[in-house]
Amino acid sequence: MKKILRKVITLGVAIFSILFIISCEEDFANIGSNVISNTKFDTNSIEIEVSLENSPLEKLQSDNISRQLNQYLLGVYNSSDYEKLEASIVSQVGVLTDLKVVDNTYGADTTVVTKIDTVFIKLPYQVLLNDTSNNYDLDSVFGDASNSFKLNVYRSNTFMNAFNPLDPTKRNSYQSNDAFEKIGNNLNATPDYQITPSKNDTLIAIKRRLFDDSVANIDTVKLSFTTSNPIPIPFARIPLDESEIKSIFLDKYESSEFTSQDAFNDYLRGIILEASGNESSLVSFSFNSTNSTLIPSIEIYYTNTVLKTENNVTSPVDTIYKNNSFPLTGFRVNTFNMDNRTYPANNEVKIQGTAGSEGRLTLMTPNDISNLRSQNWLINDATVTVYVNQSADTTNVPSRLYLYKYYDLGTSTITSQIKDTYSEALFGGIGGFLQRDDNGKIESYTFNITDYISDIASGEINDFPDVKIKAFNTTDLPVSGTDTIFNNFSWNPKAVTLFNSLNSTKKPVLKISYSEKK
Repeated sequence: MKKILRKVITLGVAIFSILFIISCEEDFANIGSNVISNTKFDTNSIEIEVSLENSPLEKLQSDNISRQLNQYLLGVYNSSDYEKLEASIVSQVGVLTDLKVVDNTYGADTTVVTKIDTVFIKLPYQVLLNDTSNNYDLDSVFGDASNSFKLNVYRSNTFMNAFNPLDPTKRNSYQSNDAFEKIGNNLNATPDYQITPSKNDTLIAIKRRLFDDSVANIDTVKLSFTTSNPIPIPFARIPLDESEIKSIFLDKYESSEFTSQDAFNDYLRGIILEASGNESSLVSFSFNSTNSTLIPSIEIYYTNTVLKTENNVTSPVDTIYKNNSFPLTGFRVNTFNMDNRTYPANNEVKIQGTAGSEGRLTLMTPNDISNLRSQNWLINDATVTVYVNQSADTTNVPSRLYLYKYYDLGTSTITSQIKDTYSEALFGGIGGFLQRDDNGKIESYTFNITDYISDIASGEINDFPDVKIKAFNTTDLPVSGTDTIFNNFSWNPKAVTLFNSLNSTKKPVLKISYSEKK
């Protein structure tokens, strides 16, 4: 019933538009009743061969300054069919003011010895509850979760600003291939630290050490969504160099650098999480949790032992266990190191997320457009379908692809939404969802572009930019019913190989269903 209602509504909108355009033509005075009753109109369809070619990307915007990104990739994705991806993250760090290593003032006959117990970066995984085991399984891991990737942590010397330094009236932006200057030593306790995503990494034992390095206590740290839901959430941890963290953090707690977030941002301009390697092990992390304990952070655990000297004998009189957490908040950039492969000129087109590659569609030639406009057809439905090469790597194909308009102005480019993305938002928009054949194998993607083709046929559209096809990202969608702006973000690393018009049986095709007067 919903499908029938949609077609009637869509047809009604199309009829109203045509009536408005050609209201002076007497033959179409009662077009609505004639189409529905089919007394004066025939319905037919045509297919137009579509040109599809590779359109590689060099970079795309990958910051959260103007629009919040949902996910951030960290790790390596390596497939022989696509570009190798090394995804890294650069983030500012949040700070609390009035931090002190030693909170209380003790007598002149006492001293306080501070021992760092452990310091690490905490990265909570995204998870799904396994109903059978009642534990969490990892979600958003691409490639082989049993593989590992190398991670190094650096201090960034590049100041991230909300406004363009060359024109402070404009918002700033960062690209996926931007370079961030490193300063100081590697912050890892072990260089090239190996991360292997695992659902079993649900706790860390913190050995609390006294002034003489003896273990006074062991704290067990676990993460959970709520206190009423104690199922532990797995998280990655990257051990950091204790002396480096002491120098950067603890030794500066009561200095001017820690008096405000702005002062701290100027002092510690960011942390670089740099991934590398050759194995496919790529993880998508969320930095936007409403649960503060699930936000990626730098964790510092240390113990203060208060010593008192009496009769030339020094002994401990108090032990204080402390923990300071510095969330990776503020401005953030996902950087992508791609191998920028050149694909051969054959019958394939590679669609890969992040800064991989897109496709360029030519829906109609000038001659096709001229013929369409000469017919005076009422466009009922228009779809473009692209077909998947099932023999290529289909391990991580996108569940949806997306179309947008791309204007190359020579010195600059402009991107915008295709009309159906917002005019048909209540009915699935432009579509582009993955379709399967009768055997369950992935087969094609179909896009609904009825309003766009109708506007071309009526002459309402007279500029014909490139139409690009990309791996869908949730931020691709319009934010309102009149939003024509398209911002090309992409944290979706999935990839698929499509056939172009050189393939004889599964070439891309534009199908137009129309009504015409008998």
